[in-house]
Amino acid sequence: MKTIIKTTEAPLPIGPYNQAILANDTLYVSGQIAINPKTNELVDGDISKETKQVMENLAAVLAAAEMDFSNVVKCSIFISDMNDFAAINEVYGSYFDEATAPARETVQVSVLPKHVHVEISLIAMR
Repeated sequence: MKTIIKTTEAPLPIGPYNQAILANDTLYVSGQIAINPKTNELVDGDISKETKQVMENLAAVLAAAEMDFSNVVKCSIFISDMNDFAAINEVYGSYFDEATAPARETVQVSVLPKHVHVEISLIAMR
């Protein structure tokens, strides 16, 4: 069974995709960038603030599926500058218990949507 997950507490999709898909007990969350859903404006200029907004957007999508970060089993982090890794990792890490943190990869890419500096997607399970 496939269920579309949608919330106004996270940025609405800007293309032909959904915020998340729940397939049976597995949630696939689309990549989130640092758009403030209340203003529809990018949070830019400080990588820590940008990462916090991304994580808050992910939290909102998880909540819409009646989950939280303890349900996350895998994250994919895409960054435009590997020199930002430590700052991103500090904010990202504050959302997880280190002992039960999900699997993850972090990849530097040349360009992200709207020229943001970080995008994160995740998979969670009930």
